[in-house]
Amino acid sequence: MSTTSREQLPLPLPASAVPAGPAGPDGGPAWSGERARRWLGALPPRWVPLPSGNGHLLTALCATVAVTALLVSPAGWQPWAAALSALHVLWLCARPEIVPVSAPVAAVLLLALRPGTSGPGTGGPATAAAVAGLALVWGAAVLRLVARRRQRERAREAAGGTTAPLPDAEGPLPRGRFLTGSGTVLLALGAGAVALTPAGAPPAGRALAWLVAGQGLTTLLSGLLGRRRAAALRAAPAPVLRVLVREGADGDTEVFAADDPAGLRPLFRVAVTEARGGDGTADDDGEEAQALLARIDRAGPGPLREAVLHGAPCDGAEVLLVTAAEEAGRPPVCERSSGPVRPLSDASVRRTLAREERRTARRTAYAELRRSAGDAVASGAVPAAGVRQWRAGLLDRLCALLLVLWAGSLFWSETGGWRYGLGAVAGFVGALWLPHWLAWRITADREGLWFNGLRGPRHLPWDEIRTVECKGTELTVDSRRASFTAWSAYAPRWPRLERRFRLVHPHERAAGEITALWRTPALRPSESAGEGQRGRPLWPLALVLEVAWAAALVFPT
Repeated sequence: MSTTSREQLPLPLPASAVPAGPAGPDGGPAWSGERARRWLGALPPRWVPLPSGNGHLLTALCATVAVTALLVSPAGWQPWAAALSALHVLWLCARPEIVPVSAPVAAVLLLALRPGTSGPGTGGPATAAAVAGLALVWGAAVLRLVARRRQRERAREAAGGTTAPLPDAEGPLPRGRFLTGSGTVLLALGAGAVALTPAGAPPAGRALAWLVAGQGLTTLLSGLLGRRRAAALRAAPAPVLRVLVREGADGDTEVFAADDPAGLRPLFRVAVTEARGGDGTADDDGEEAQALLARIDRAGPGPLREAVLHGAPCDGAEVLLVTAAEEAGRPPVCERSSGPVRPLSDASVRRTLAREERRTARRTAYAELRRSAGDAVASGAVPAAGVRQWRAGLLDRLCALLLVLWAGSLFWSETGGWRYGLGAVAGFVGALWLPHWLAWRITADREGLWFNGLRGPRHLPWDEIRTVECKGTELTVDSRRASFTAWSAYAPRWPRLERRFRLVHPHERAAGEITALWRTPALRPSESAGEGQRGRPLWPLALVLEVAWAAALVFPT
């Protein structure tokens, strides 16, 4: 959503895409006015968690891990009981349908077994607190499910009985396949780890196995429920409502009331994907790829568009949108939900607006710093001779060191199979990523840019460059050639300190200088880089790091 209203009118949807209805000459009923306010009034109380984005689900997952750790270590609970109790935090946000059944069962088990490490009958205060927490979670989940039913009923009332078949009713149904597959894998891995972990293993390791199994069950149920609801939506003519939509800054689609042309108050957000084979929506791959690249490069939300919403939107529902295309002369776009509907409360809208204001301030600060880098280039910082190079600096190496120290703190306290198994995986991943972080190098010569890598240098000619930018913490160089994987490097930034002390971030300076060479051929180097200058393979460094990590795991000091 945007912190400023837009003066331009929403992009119109052709009348042929709007199902006929009793709302007048414009076709189907508009979702606006009192009907939209009644739908918002059906939201659960403010104290009930209502996730509006993936960040909330990530927070819930982190809270689940933290609660498990507290119950296992200070409280001395058995791992299964700690994980089962803590998983209700995740289920309340991600899958409240589980909680009305699971919370009473978990409470009975806790009261009957009192699962302390000393055996049944111990841990009375902790058990009482956990049961009280489960009761609170149960009440919040029930209120959220009741609010769902109210929202669904009020959405159907707003549609006024107008229904229409879904445009993609005959097409494939991909919804839920990925979640079902990944959830099955996680559940199998967690259950296998629970079964194979010896009784004498550290409690933290056994609790982690239970958490993996619980996360797998959550993901599996999310995939099955999403697929079931998507199939039910297309099984019969669905209610239709005319709305306004916009692609948000985070990639999700925001849905507004039909009488909100300024896009001031979104009703809900939903992740969508384009449905092929329905109502003229099947673009050729080249045009679709270009449109996707344009959306990725765009800063901020997209334009408001008229749309027809198929389905009865409520918390967790599946919907389908037929929207006006962002490009003039293009046919309407049919988009099916690839995630659940997430209603937005007033508090969530305020938080999002404040977050966008901060994001706008950051973008403004980065733009000022980018201009500073451009001024430095214009003042003669880029000579038109020799070979130019940009390398990983002290900031990149400091970040890599902090990452290694953080990873080491996770594994040095563990023993047994968990230490060596997970430590080996972490070491392999680190050996693939750390060399780039420690020793990345870009070389510019007469022919173009050279990037070092694990297997050797990659070449990007000047006329094939698509973008060179430092967006936030990421320096990116990308190509017009589809086979070229975009090159990027990350480093932290502090815009206020950079503005206050007039500092130009090394990545910002590199982006400014490379852009000057790209845009102005007269500034490019007049020589070709030698074989050694193009960048040597980084696999020897990766091998050294892997050996050092393995030695630290096997021979701890």
